[in-house]
Amino acid sequence: MTNSAEHSWTHAGHGLPDSNEPSLNTTAIATGLQLPAGFAAIAGDAELGPAITNNLARVEKKLREAISNSDPLADATSRHLVEAGGKRIRPLLTLLCAHLGDASRPEVVQAAVVVELTHLATLYHDDVMDSAPFRRGAPTAHEVWGNSVAILTGDLIFARASILVSELGSRALGIQARTFERLCLGQLHETVGPREDEDPVEHYLSVIADKTGSLVAASGQLGAIFAGADESFEDLLVEYGEKVGVAFQLADDVIDVTGVKVKSGKSPGTDLREGVPTLPVLLLRRDAAAGDSSAAELLTLIDGDLSSDSALAEAVAGLREHPVTNESWKIARQWSAEAVAALAPLPEGVVKASLTNFAHAVVDRSS
Repeated sequence: MTNSAEHSWTHAGHGLPDSNEPSLNTTAIATGLQLPAGFAAIAGDAELGPAITNNLARVEKKLREAISNSDPLADATSRHLVEAGGKRIRPLLTLLCAHLGDASRPEVVQAAVVVELTHLATLYHDDVMDSAPFRRGAPTAHEVWGNSVAILTGDLIFARASILVSELGSRALGIQARTFERLCLGQLHETVGPREDEDPVEHYLSVIADKTGSLVAASGQLGAIFAGADESFEDLLVEYGEKVGVAFQLADDVIDVTGVKVKSGKSPGTDLREGVPTLPVLLLRRDAAAGDSSAAELLTLIDGDLSSDSALAEAVAGLREHPVTNESWKIARQWSAEAVAALAPLPEGVVKASLTNFAHAVVDRSS
């Protein structure tokens, strides 16, 4: 008879597949970690640096444990994006904000795992919705296994996140549920587009606040909660996360038309070719509707056939040189500045400096 105590969750498929692979060593993981741009202050702090790095390594190990599955197909599909890498921005923010309180509490690492699992689940769904061929330089799950398997894998990963967050208590579960609701609504509103009486730019900002800002906000909030930080910090961390998340996505929009191939493998102009609404194009449509002839001429090119590389390159070059691109950068930097302003009540130190530097970094990157 099977001892259920030794095989918890296996009835639902959770458990390690038959494998001779050695278990992951957090020290080895920590050695190979590199903090994303904007977080240099962490690495330079003799106390905070090792603490953050070691906890990130624990997060990485627990991520793999959380998505492991006794079913070979589910295990392979769930591992696909985790093993493709990623910056781990959301768990890093959870761990960093926890240093406003007692970051040594084990719930902090679990909360960091939850936010990254949630993020990963949405990527599986987003790639199907967008018909994206690549993610993090690798073929997307739906390209390898098909749409149905990719969607179900996203659902499975979110289920694992739900299990972990339920162990953190009702408040964390409430934050997770409301965040997931916003993630879904953001995708829905992006899919159907703005109403006739709705400003397209305002609609778009609302979409990315839901799709990106909500989970970034929850990441910092959960770190503060489970570290027992001052409750007054929570609202400002939520505001910071919302605004820096929007700034990050707006910067991505502009990067798509700057002619720089990004590290994820996404070539410049991909959004243009796929008809994905982005801020520069929305501003271009606004200007064309207002009678700007240069905007109308460029819009004709963008709305035309961009299947050839030469046509796409011409559209990218035209949009890069048009004033709406600089305007888009200004809007992104304004969101970043507002995120920094929200941090004013925080005590001075490495945590505040790192959050500030990250907000600047998301709008100062070239790729």
